Amino acid sequence: MQVTETKNEGLAREFKVVVPAALIEEKVVAKLDEIKDQVRLPGFRPGKIPAKLLRQRYGQSIMGEVLEATVNENTGKVLNDNDLRPAVQPKIEVTKFDDGGDLEFDIAVEVIPAIEAMDFKKLKLTREVVELDDAKVTETLERIAAAQGTTAPLTRKRKSKTGDVVVIDFLGKIDGEAFEGGKAEAYELELGSGSFIEGFEEQLTGVNADDEIVVKVKFPEEYGAAELAGKDAEFDVTVKEIKEKKPAELDDELAKKLGQDSFEALKDAIRKDFGREYESVSRQKMKRELLDALAENHSFELPTSLVDNELEGIIGQIKQAREAGQEDDETKGKSEEELTAEFREIAERRVLLGLLLAEVGRKNEIQVTQEDVNKVLVAEAQKYPGQEQQVIEFYKNNPQALQALQGPVYEDKVVDFIVELAKVEDKTVTVDELLKPEEEDEAPKKKKSAAKKAPAKKDAEKKAPAKKAADKKPAAKKKAD
Repeated sequence: MQVTETKNEGLAREFKVVVPAALIEEKVVAKLDEIKDQVRLPGFRPGKIPAKLLRQRYGQSIMGEVLEATVNENTGKVLNDNDLRPAVQPKIEVTKFDDGGDLEFDIAVEVIPAIEAMDFKKLKLTREVVELDDAKVTETLERIAAAQGTTAPLTRKRKSKTGDVVVIDFLGKIDGEAFEGGKAEAYELELGSGSFIEGFEEQLTGVNADDEIVVKVKFPEEYGAAELAGKDAEFDVTVKEIKEKKPAELDDELAKKLGQDSFEALKDAIRKDFGREYESVSRQKMKRELLDALAENHSFELPTSLVDNELEGIIGQIKQAREAGQEDDETKGKSEEELTAEFREIAERRVLLGLLLAEVGRKNEIQVTQEDVNKVLVAEAQKYPGQEQQVIEFYKNNPQALQALQGPVYEDKVVDFIVELAKVEDKTVTVDELLKPEEEDEAPKKKKSAAKKAPAKKDAEKKAPAKKAADKKPAAKKKAD
């Protein structure tokens, strides 16, 4: 094999490779000899078919296999001999091959740059720590008690108020004519739930049992039933009964109903849930701080192909959101050229950080173990109750999807490695301070490439099936089924 480097500019490398005809012929003969005992032709015993006949019958297909294998094998050898790590799949172009002649092909490849990581011991990071307020636990327990509570008829006569459940008969009319779905009897409506169209529940607040009233509302312009959308309606309503909600008792019985051994165990579980939630938020904030610091402290040439691919992915997501009517205001009305100019900086930042973290992981032999894979699979499956096995099977049968799922795990392991080396200062904050959106921070900010919002990557296969309505709801409901 003869190799000539034809381009060496920045990260771009190009080579011309010539493989002698004799080597190609040798491989073809070896392949024909390999299949001769497997081929069956009338009039010939296995292994006794003349080589000339074998070549006539199978020579063309075998030549194709040999050429493909030769190109792949020699491309790998060229990269290895020159100690090159391709950023993307090399581009191969066969420039010359005649039966019986030399094989000539070109290799064009962008390589991963040399990356010198900073001394991570010089990094200073802040980890926000929350001292859990017992008031949060109490508030949560009260919400649970309310959700697990019951309703009971009023023990004394009073007017209805927000939070009560009114039992009503109603008949809806438009222009004096009853309409389909506008009638119900003994319907239990929680006032303040926002489950009926705007204005309906408010007009039933402050009424007595046995009252008969006319509720006047207007259906929203975007209402699901076209024949009702935007129209004024009147509902003849009879209030048959008023019930008040009674929260469940905060005791061991409630705890056992929720799968805990005791009320103290329930409180402890809630406290731990808050702890995990706050720890996760704190970690994400520190990770953003770390990535900003890494981006600011590293600069190296980026493979154009990787940046272009990343940018194409960002623009593609914006287009998908645009087609679905879910586009962010900041990108609406902008042309593809404008979006390309605006988001190139983000694409470059993503590529820089991706290459840097990958290099840190490679040099420090950081690996995603099977245990890591199992954990992330279980966590993903738990997002879809009742479909856990299907989710796990999907990822097991789709290597690309599984690899995409492992990517964030690998990134987090590298981030953890860097954090262990950095100087981390714990800072006690309130819950509100921890959860405050970044843009509300009062401290002045330097302009960073991270500040611009880019679309989050989505996986269409992760969508859970839509739930089906169990029964037909009255047309007075806020949203149509």
